[in-house]
Amino acid sequence: MRSRVAGVRRRDRHGRGLRGPLTPPQAPVSRTRAERFDDLVADEVRRLGRRWERELARVEFAVEDVPAVEPWSDAPVPLGQTRPADGAAPVRIVVFRRPIEARATGDRETARLIRDLLVEEVADLLGLSPESVDPSYEE
Repeated sequence: MRSRVAGVRRRDRHGRGLRGPLTPPQAPVSRTRAERFDDLVADEVRRLGRRWERELARVEFAVEDVPAVEPWSDAPVPLGQTRPADGAAPVRIVVFRRPIEARATGDRETARLIRDLLVEEVADLLGLSPESVDPSYEE
């Protein structure tokens, strides 16, 4: 007779053992879509930070899944948002992952949308044109 320890199955119903990970955790294919999106945002923030380090020193960048919008609103869903400083909290530029992924057709377009969004938000924050913040910006 087989014994079970607290409901733990040692084998599946086909007699095989439990499966382990298919790829090592450090392999790029094992990263989730959200982690890859976070990496794209972090890369773009670093790129902008090299040029505007002093101006962006007190700006915090964040990624959230979806914006808080009213369900009956006819306004378009925002891709990002700049939240003003509040007391000790710094200015915060938020990138919304799901709306960007829904509008992009692939990884290259996702990266371009992130770049354009962050350039536009930083330009608006600094009171400059997007072209002066990033010469590679295309409208």
